[in-house]
Amino acid sequence: MLKQYKEAIEKSNIISKTDVDGIITFVNDEFCNISGYSKSELIGQNHNIVRHPDVKDEKFKLLWDTITNKEIYKDTVQNLAKDGSTFYVNTTVIPILDKDGNIVEFIAIRYDVTKEVILKQKLLKKEKEYEELNKNLEKRVEEQTRELKELNRTLEQRVQEEISKNEEKQRVMFWQSRHASLGQMLANIAHQWRQPLTELSLAMFSIKKAVQNDKIDDVAKFYDESKNIIKNMSETIDDFTNFFTPQKEKYYFNVSDSIKESITLLDNMIKDEMITIKTDFRDVEVLGVANELTQVIINLINNSKDAFVSNSILIREISISTKKEDGFALIELQDNAGGISKENLERIFEPYFTTKHKSQGTGLGLFMSKMICEQGLSGFMDVKSKKGMTNFIIKIPLDSHEK
Repeated sequence: MLKQYKEAIEKSNIISKTDVDGIITFVNDEFCNISGYSKSELIGQNHNIVRHPDVKDEKFKLLWDTITNKEIYKDTVQNLAKDGSTFYVNTTVIPILDKDGNIVEFIAIRYDVTKEVILKQKLLKKEKEYEELNKNLEKRVEEQTRELKELNRTLEQRVQEEISKNEEKQRVMFWQSRHASLGQMLANIAHQWRQPLTELSLAMFSIKKAVQNDKIDDVAKFYDESKNIIKNMSETIDDFTNFFTPQKEKYYFNVSDSIKESITLLDNMIKDEMITIKTDFRDVEVLGVANELTQVIINLINNSKDAFVSNSILIREISISTKKEDGFALIELQDNAGGISKENLERIFEPYFTTKHKSQGTGLGLFMSKMICEQGLSGFMDVKSKKGMTNFIIKIPLDSHEK
């Protein structure tokens, strides 16, 4: 049984024996396996043959002080194998005494813990890396916090600056759009006045002739005609002046009246271009500025006219309707000017986007029309196109008294 115990210990542990001077007198197979040395290379050598150079002298001094004082020494020891690799062993060194209590030899029993030690070292390394990462993270968090605090301090000011920039940009685009509308309106004034001026010239010539022929009744007749012509021309100027008069305060107005005003202002252009406008109006009042809605409708009619010309449409029809629907004043303007392609339909309300030649448009009309509907009238504008027809939809919310 003693032999079996000895074999069990030798096969499961790394065992060596040295004399009192540390010279190896015995090693088992497990010691040879882990160190890479043969028994013949180890026996007779000092046990320092497997000492690792990284192990400090103080540790070996502690070992010898302990065992020479007849005490058992326990520790995890770093050793160096024959091939230069490192291995770690949990070591117990036991002094063996004779009957008189004198040390006769030392027995060292070890077991391999290389994998555990290396794993522990890796874990410690990772832990240090995590600690360093955590320190860096904390530092970055502190920096980000400072930046966020600084950003928060200046955010309101920056927001106000951006709002001011956007408002200024919108004002510029609005006035660019108004100037474009002014050009169109001046052309319409010229249209409106061309025929009356011809009639007025004829009336003045007739008055002159009647005076020369002493036909007093004819003078009075032509004079009254001239007054009516001048009155109509004056009313035309008033209409256009009212359209361009800035009005900031909102008030209740009938959307149909605003649309009729648009048609009146464009009357000569509509006739010259042989456009038929069909209307289906219901009385609906909204809160806003009538001139702004008038500008939107004028822009839509002018766009239809340009499309009629560009697409060589012979029968030119625009239908405009108003009604109440689901708490909104619904305005629909539809033309048969050839429709809008899908790719253009997606961008049609973008500022400065236009399918016209640069001499015909700025690309601001529909953008500003949408802005007016959203900001000036608190509503929205949409567009649909199908089978050569384009339909613009404007929805303006109704007040409680109109619902």
